[in-house]
Formats: sequence, structure tokens, C-alpha cells
Amino acid sequence: MRSLPLPLALTARLSPVAVLAAAGWALSSGPLAAPSAAQHKPAEERTETRSASTPSTSTESKTYAAAPAPCESVAKETIESLVPGARPAGKEIPSTDAKLRRTCSWNALKGYDYRWLDVSYEVMASDEAAEKSYREQVERKSGGGAVPGLGDSAYSVVNLTTEDKQQTREGVVIARASNALVTITYNGSDFESKKAPDTDTVNKGAIRAAKEAVAALESEKG
Repeated sequence: MRSLPLPLALTARLSPVAVLAAAGWALSSGPLAAPSAAQHKPAEERTETRSASTPSTSTESKTYAAAPAPCESVAKETIESLVPGARPAGKEIPSTDAKLRRTCSWNALKGYDYRWLDVSYEVMASDEAAEKSYREQVERKSGGGAVPGLGDSAYSVVNLTTEDKQQTREGVVIARASNALVTITYNGSDFESKKAPDTDTVNKGAIRAAKEAVAALESEKG
């Protein structure tokens, strides 16, 4: 069998200096400076002014503070079923901030059948930020549908691509749980027939992995 390129599922972002004139200093800060207006305010009023202008230091509580280990999020049996021949341990992809964004990949060629699975987590600052990101991603991936009962909201879509007469079918599931997003990418090709797995197989496989990944995230909830 001649060597064929494997499909990819991932793609990996003079301070000005103010010069204070001597005359200006004399009028604003020196002995000729007028008394500050604040000095004429009663102490109680000055205190109220400071309190009103001081920003609040309280922060919104987040359901999830860190992303779970993605390579431990899917059961060994699921990996063996979805990606035959892959090492169950998977391979975590380096991240610029492993506390907030983590991804694990599994891929293998068994005979002429190739499969790839990615599980990604992204923890955001708030539920609102995660909801906004979720909506934006769903809008970019038209043609899919909602996945009931998965996180707070979930969406799946399957697309077929052909390159050099080789088909690849890819399923993507995006799920939001509170302030975190879970993204599953699952694709496959048959290098002998040049065909790809059917839509139902890819979609069900991606949703199966998504359910386990969301469950792994929710188990981290404090």
C-alpha cells in the first residue's frame, strides 16, 4: 500500500513621558497652589466619595476553576471502540495555559481504516462568557443539531470532505457546562475504498465521547 497523507484534526496569537514645567508645578503643587476642594469637605463626605469610587474587589464564583485531565476523560473501552489500535493513554497536546485549556488526542491506522479522536476542555471566566463562545462556535458550524441532555447545551454536526479522491467524514460535538466548554472532534477514512465511515457512525461516536468527557468535567464540580 502506498503511503498516504493522514488527515489532520487540529490546527494550533514608547510609553510617552510627561514633562512637568516649573511654572505649572508652582501653580498646582507649590506654595502658591490653591487649597484642594477636598480639604473643604467634611470628613464624612470625603469618606463617602472615596467609598463610591473604589472598585469592588468581589469576584464572581466559578463552577469550574481548571480543566480536568483530558486523556483520562474517556473510558478505555470507548477508545478501543472508536479508535481501534490506538494507545488508550492518548497524547496530551501542549497548551499555553494548561489550567484553562487542555486537549488529548488518539489516532491510529488499523489495516486501511484510519480514526482520530480529540477531547478538548476550555474553562472560561464566567457562564456568560462560555455561553457567548458556545453560540459563536455553533453559528460557524451550520447544518447540525442540538444534543439533548448533554451539559447545559450541546450541538453536533458531521461533514464530509474529499481530497485527492479520498473521503474523510468528521463529527464535532460542542457542549457547554456552566463556565466550561467541551469540544469533541472525531473523524475517519478508509484508505482502501477511498470512502469514509457513514454519518451515523461518526455522529454517534462523537456523542459517546462527549457524554463521557462532560461527565468527567462535572465530576470535578466542588
